[in-house]
Amino acid sequence: MNVILTGATGFIGSFLAKQLVNQGHHLIVLGRQNFEFFDEGIEQHPCYLQDLTGLSTAIFLDVDCVIHSAARAHKPNDRSDDSLAEYRRITRDATLNLARLASDCGVERFIYLSSIKVNGEQTSPRCKFKPHDDFTSFDPYAISKYEAENGLLELAANTGLEVIIIRPPLVYGPNVKANFASLIRWVNKGIPLPFGAIENKRSLIALENLIDFILLCADKSRSPNAANEIFLVSDGEDVSTSTLLRRVARAYGVKSRLFPMPVSLLRLVAKFIGKGSMADRLFGNLQVDSSKAFDVLGWKPVVTMDEQLRKMAFNEKDVKKS
Repeated sequence: MNVILTGATGFIGSFLAKQLVNQGHHLIVLGRQNFEFFDEGIEQHPCYLQDLTGLSTAIFLDVDCVIHSAARAHKPNDRSDDSLAEYRRITRDATLNLARLASDCGVERFIYLSSIKVNGEQTSPRCKFKPHDDFTSFDPYAISKYEAENGLLELAANTGLEVIIIRPPLVYGPNVKANFASLIRWVNKGIPLPFGAIENKRSLIALENLIDFILLCADKSRSPNAANEIFLVSDGEDVSTSTLLRRVARAYGVKSRLFPMPVSLLRLVAKFIGKGSMADRLFGNLQVDSSKAFDVLGWKPVVTMDEQLRKMAFNEKDVKKS
């Protein structure tokens, strides 16, 4: 396949780029930064995705699929009007401009990496998010993602472009950043953590599983029924925060130091120190229904959570040795 990829320097995009090249696909990267993971096999075109006027349309010729993984990073407590305008400019408008250009140049498929935040921040016990749940979020990031999705589906309805929207929950894998990286550091340092009594349920997706699903959707011959669909994907195994931390400890070969403390007290402390949103992610439920990916495309995860965590631990050991 000939594939255009945005966000190739990001956590997901960099791994996806390597997989595309390793599988022998011709990869064209769009973005501001140079992509230096390979000496050859990648065609780079520096550009600002917010302004594609100087980008030659010739690079879209004979392209089978555009995978759009670039986006403005989510900031949990940023809910200002200015923030929404900026998210719309970078997330919604840039996405739709790129998709229109791809459509005009005859590209057949456009894969949009959205976010589970379009569905919401939490689920009720024994309930799971589904692809076509009503949108109720007030978060600027989620709003811009949702509006980009709607614009893409409208474009698909009016052109021959096939749009595929993927909303992953938390993605973890080698070189993961943000809160998941913090959890790993806490566990590795042997810090006693008061999370032993947490019995929530959260869906996650291993980086390898997400990349495998994206590659399936990019190949029209393997996934003809993916066109103009929205998919929620996960590992298919929902775990509590306490279970996750114990599995991290086991994978990294350290002792789990969890002790129980009432969740109500933990929430109160978190709110007092201004970490209420983090508490929601640590103690709340967020489950997704991945059955559509299984039923429509026959997709199944290629690695288990324990396998991905072990690979993360092995990767970190290699990095430290070098």
